[in-house]
Amino acid sequence: MNLNPQQELAVKAPFSPLLIVAGAGTGKTRTLTSRIVYLIESGVPANKICALTFTNKAAKEMADRVGDPKNPNSIRIPRKNLKQSIANSDHSDAFVDWDCNFKPFIGTFHSLGARILRAEARFLKRTANFVIFDDHDSFQLVKKIIKGMETKEINKGPAFFLEKISQLKSGMLSRADFEDSACPHGKLLLKISRRYEEALERNNAFDFDDLILKVIKVFKTQPAVLKKYQRRFPHLLIDEYQDLNNPQYELIRLLAHKTKTISVVGDDQQTIYSWRGSNFEIFLNFENDWPEAQVMLLEENYRSTKNIISAARTLIANNKRQKPKTLWTKNEAGPLIKIFEAADEEEEAGWIAEKIRNEKSETRNETVAILYRTNAQSRAMEQALIEREIPYRIFGGIKFYERREIKDIVAALRLAQNPKDEVSRERLQKTFSKNIFEALNEKLLNEKGLSPPGLINLFLGATNYFEYLEKNFPNPEERRENIGELIYFAAQFRDLSLFLEQISLIQTTDIPANSAKGRFAVSDSLFAVNLMTIHLAKGLEFDNVFIAGCGEGILPHNLSLDSDAGLEEERRLMYVAMTRAKKRLYASFYDQPSRFLFELPQDLIQFQSSVSDEKFLRDNEERYITID
Repeated sequence: MNLNPQQELAVKAPFSPLLIVAGAGTGKTRTLTSRIVYLIESGVPANKICALTFTNKAAKEMADRVGDPKNPNSIRIPRKNLKQSIANSDHSDAFVDWDCNFKPFIGTFHSLGARILRAEARFLKRTANFVIFDDHDSFQLVKKIIKGMETKEINKGPAFFLEKISQLKSGMLSRADFEDSACPHGKLLLKISRRYEEALERNNAFDFDDLILKVIKVFKTQPAVLKKYQRRFPHLLIDEYQDLNNPQYELIRLLAHKTKTISVVGDDQQTIYSWRGSNFEIFLNFENDWPEAQVMLLEENYRSTKNIISAARTLIANNKRQKPKTLWTKNEAGPLIKIFEAADEEEEAGWIAEKIRNEKSETRNETVAILYRTNAQSRAMEQALIEREIPYRIFGGIKFYERREIKDIVAALRLAQNPKDEVSRERLQKTFSKNIFEALNEKLLNEKGLSPPGLINLFLGATNYFEYLEKNFPNPEERRENIGELIYFAAQFRDLSLFLEQISLIQTTDIPANSAKGRFAVSDSLFAVNLMTIHLAKGLEFDNVFIAGCGEGILPHNLSLDSDAGLEEERRLMYVAMTRAKKRLYASFYDQPSRFLFELPQDLIQFQSSVSDEKFLRDNEERYITID
């Protein structure tokens, strides 16, 4: 299997609860898939094995590695072992469609839940041909419920109530939190939640959260069904165990309760999803939950240089709540980590873009990523790359000026400049009610001479735009940050026409591949810079990584400064960003540097500043005091 000694120990551990603590870049996927193969080689029927992860991409990678002859990383199951699996298979359970290939079930938690619900839907007053509602379907359903309620109590929109319903289902909130009479909207939320569940039943539907929650309900109310699935999957393997939320944890506890043959792999130092329900304590408490548990450490990193690993290891050591491990590598030392202090956001983005352009000849065949804490930060990065005709792609997001809230505001500004702009007028008419649009239009016509930021604030006030976002979208805070970034950029212009011209030039410069400058477009180039949030970068790796916005209040984020738990998660986020880099790592900031930068070993840093003559990064508070 070509494993190192620690990986081999983990793969061949006895069939009892097993926790594999796998540091960044230590080959956790290979270890987990190798354990699947080892189970089969040891005589376990392949179709008695269930391996779960969080994304379809990760599940496909695991499945390919277990048995795809075209995959160079594949660990093929010998044919004789597959034949033995068929001979040993228990056909007493009615799983014809699952058993036909006699392979392990490798998929996401939700795909497993959907499979089980197809077979057991009758216990939940559904039929096997139920539909799964996505976020848009659920939003429309809640909207319809609110519209049909005869009450004046409702001053929140469907997005608010749908988010709370999801938090109830995922275990982030309890019903007791809303049954308290002191809780605003509490009783109303429970009423809407009840009607929402009734509507799902009428529609013969489940929502995404139900794919876990309703399976748990069936298991708890139908002991025979639970026993059937415990027999069906006596061997459970869980990837990214640190990311489990409470319902997912409860599901696997029920399934593994009888046999206790559960193997999990993960890294508590990469727990960065508490905001969407992952429970950090589940990973730390594994040995308490399973007293017979063995713990294996994977500490040899195959991805990054020695300097990157040493710096990341020193940073994360400042967290108190963790399972200690010592990440190390046989790789070369590599270059020092470069840290740049800029005067402002524009200069920071320009420095990054120039670095990429100047070093492109050396790194033409290497991957490059710019990582940032919030989506709003992409605006300056996109602008700097476009100005230098450097192709880029945004992962998991929309280009800044294509985001809905930005397009709404720009439409209002365009209408203020040119009342004949029918495209902008129609957009605003579709977005707002007739009364709100007419009031806005009148103010735009009457308010002459306002600066771009002044006009944006006029728009926000005339439309109660932040309230509109709260009512209609599940991520209003992120959209607020985008608007704040637009205002920051707009403040650099006194003239509205110049501001709109600049925006238009940025957008039209980013042209398709079949145009005159097509050689710079992403679709026509092998080289493209990858832009994404740090959260989206988890699980990925790049030769060269730029971490933008390493400033206090950004990373760590302002919302995390009030609690030790919040700060530790932000430090883990910085750790994840650093360990994405294979060869070269850059970090940059403006204003006050992040406390995390001072936690890095100074002998591994090469510091450069455009605002001072400092040659070293110093924790000098006086330098960063701003006087308004």
